[in-house]
Amino acid sequence: MKDEKKVYEGLTLLGSDDRAYPASPDEAKLETFENAYPKRDYVIRFDCPEFTSVCPITAQPDFGHITIEYVPNERCIESKSLKLYLFSFRNHGSFGEAIVNLILDDIVEACAPRRATVTGRFTPRGGISIEVSASYP
Repeated sequence: MKDEKKVYEGLTLLGSDDRAYPASPDEAKLETFENAYPKRDYVIRFDCPEFTSVCPITAQPDFGHITIEYVPNERCIESKSLKLYLFSFRNHGSFGEAIVNLILDDIVEACAPRRATVTGRFTPRGGISIEVSASYP
């Protein structure tokens, strides 16, 4: 195993006392670290059961459950940066379909995984819940 300090060099959010949340996903930073097992396929799953955003038309709050599953390649997503990234949607007006696809695009850009799937299960509005799933490749 490589020297852990070197593997985690460049992570600025983990261990930081800064509690300022990014105002939007564009301002958020997804940080990554070196995958210790790049020759092996394995699944990393993040679960965010308390996801919030706002409707771009009504500005009413939307609630959902976001699941991110990916098979890393050379880099892995650091979980604190992911948490802050997901929190950045709290004041971001967007529909569930766009949110799920944006998260997938940002995950792919950040760590270039072998495979990834993002699923959003949004709570009912007007009696209808919405589930959106997007995959890469």
